[in-house]
Amino acid sequence: MTKMTRRTALASMGAALAAPALVSRASAAEVTLRLHHFLPPVAPMHTRFFEVWGKELSDASDGAIELQIFPAMQLGGKPPQLADQVRNGICDIAWTLPVYTPDRFPVAETMSNPFMATNAEKTSVALHRLMDEFGADEYRGMKPLAFHTHDGGKLHTRDAPVLSAADLKGLKLRAPNQATGDMLAQLGAEVVFFPVTEMVVGLSSGVIDGCCLPYEVVPAFKLQELTSFTTEPAPGARSLYANTFSLLMNEAKYEGLSDDVRGVIDAASGIDLSRRIGAQFDDFEAYGRGVVEKQGNSIQQIPAEEIASWIEAASPVHEAWIAKLNDKGLDGAAIMARANELLDAG
Repeated sequence: MTKMTRRTALASMGAALAAPALVSRASAAEVTLRLHHFLPPVAPMHTRFFEVWGKELSDASDGAIELQIFPAMQLGGKPPQLADQVRNGICDIAWTLPVYTPDRFPVAETMSNPFMATNAEKTSVALHRLMDEFGADEYRGMKPLAFHTHDGGKLHTRDAPVLSAADLKGLKLRAPNQATGDMLAQLGAEVVFFPVTEMVVGLSSGVIDGCCLPYEVVPAFKLQELTSFTTEPAPGARSLYANTFSLLMNEAKYEGLSDDVRGVIDAASGIDLSRRIGAQFDDFEAYGRGVVEKQGNSIQQIPAEEIASWIEAASPVHEAWIAKLNDKGLDGAAIMARANELLDAG
């Protein structure tokens, strides 16, 4: 939506004669919200969610809300700075990953541990409920609008598939987060960490042999052209991992809105939005898998018995996470137990 021009102003004046109450409300509540994220503008999260959601906010507020979207860190900074950017008012809304600032948002980060995910929709709902129950104090100065995950990660490699722990020995892998990296390291991989935005350079230069990511990331970074093999857990097993995401709004900006505009924001956020984003990520995953298939890359399954041994390798990682939560003054065992209960629920 563009800013009001003389033509639209005259049109609004004419409309006011027919519906003065409506136009008065919209004019008084008019607000521009700047949303900042790290993915390129071709990413499905940008084109199929943020752009659509922005139009929905505009329509629901009779044009009172304009959402300006800034992809690829166009407002400056690095992805790990997004939470502070929204807290400090550099942007009004930010979409970010808790794992980009390790241990700072420990409840939100909990379900980024290995084998703490099913599909994106179900895991997103579980995450939102976990945050309602245990994580209400983590985002002071910010108003969480949604919490969600992507679908489970897969292993994408250049030279050979990974079907067992033996295949991981000495393999240089970009890990998606510290906990999953710890598990992969225990299984023999040489793990490196850097943001997803730097992964193309890492694969192209040979710094890494592969990465652990969901299919949905593949098209945006053309990873199907940089890797030739993908392996995924056998059906029925939990996913290798799924990173968690937070959609956050500056609290002061939210509180400064009119009641009508806050009502629109409230109706367009919360657990229903978390569920919706999760379901969209399941759709993104199916599309990304199709891109890999179309490229002719090999897609194979890691056998269930092999995954069982990997889950065993993840056990000390989970125990370490419980201890970390305890160190933060939280009940780590209760949080992990509740997360698993929510994931196992029907």
